[in-house]
Amino acid sequence: MGALDGVAGRVAGGETVEFRPSGASMVPLIRSRQLVAVAPVDPSKLAVGDIVLARVAGSVYLHLVSSVDAARKRVQISNNRGHVNGWTGHDRVFGICLTVDGTPRPGATAKVRKPEGATGAEDGEARP
Repeated sequence: MGALDGVAGRVAGGETVEFRPSGASMVPLIRSRQLVAVAPVDPSKLAVGDIVLARVAGSVYLHLVSSVDAARKRVQISNNRGHVNGWTGHDRVFGICLTVDGTPRPGATAKVRKPEGATGAEDGEARP
């Protein structure tokens, strides 16, 4: 079990989690030990360039979406150094990175999965 498996379980369970990943594979987007916030994601909204928490071939990564295959409901995951980890199904994409050291990731908030039964009113949206 890897270091990110516990985080993935919490995010898959609906939590937004802050943690400090280690490693250099995502520099300069994420440097080792920077504080990141990851929230549950609606995988159907993902785009190339999003940073996601996903399981690929048995390991959990906080890496980039490098390609999207909407028809097959899967995304390709890569680091920021040109290495492709592989394709993974939407059911194995747990979360999206919202912030890095407090700096928001563009467009990420719009891709957060709403909790079951949410109407949108909790986010300040008007109810129909």
